[in-house]
Amino acid sequence: MTASINAILRPLAAPVIALALFETWFRASGRISDTLAPPSAWAAAFAASVADGSLAQATVETFGTMLTGLAIGVSLGLAGGILIGTMRAADDTSSLTVEMLRPIPSVALLPLALMIFGFGFKMEVFVVAFATFWPFLILSQSAVRQVERGLIEVSRAIGLTRTGTAVKIILPAAAPRLMTAFRLAAGIALVVAITCEIAANPQGLGHALMLAQETLRPARMFAFLIWIGVLGLVINTGLLSLERWLFAHRGDYDTSVST
Repeated sequence: MTASINAILRPLAAPVIALALFETWFRASGRISDTLAPPSAWAAAFAASVADGSLAQATVETFGTMLTGLAIGVSLGLAGGILIGTMRAADDTSSLTVEMLRPIPSVALLPLALMIFGFGFKMEVFVVAFATFWPFLILSQSAVRQVERGLIEVSRAIGLTRTGTAVKIILPAAAPRLMTAFRLAAGIALVVAITCEIAANPQGLGHALMLAQETLRPARMFAFLIWIGVLGLVINTGLLSLERWLFAHRGDYDTSVST
């Protein structure tokens, strides 16, 4: 029990000490600032945003666009990864397009997305889907290519169609690596969703963060900033725990990719 408590508390030591030092410095300096606030004020602003419902509303808006864009990007990336990973002709045909479009920063598409969709849900979903599609395409393609060729040969011998082979052979064999790819894509989706809201889309946590900055409410700004970090930690930790629970018992699961 003591070891478990220590394992939980040890990672908290550095941030708690840093916050305590900043609080002490801010109080001791006696400064009044429009751009900084002590951690105690962050906590009060966080509690106020919870009480008035603004934190919940902004979180729901961000998660709605993030999850929708993630689902679209991952679905298309998985389909493309399986196609490219199993068909040499598809790989040869798409390689130039993939290498040309993949490096484009997702935020660079904001002007185009605004022209097509305007402000709002669809614009942000489009950008998040674009951002998550490419890494999942590349990682799923790699995962598919690492499936033992003997398994695919067996599927052909028993007369499975390409779809049947993908569903019954390739996906189960590549599942651990695909889960790792999904965890990485989820982190990208959150970052891009917040970035869209900061840069162009007047909704969600990113917009709330910018609104607090523009109205000179630093305590509220820091409260939302810390909350975004907590959400990212929760998402990654939850998916990592799920990944280990699902696949740690499998001999083909490499725990080194999950750290």
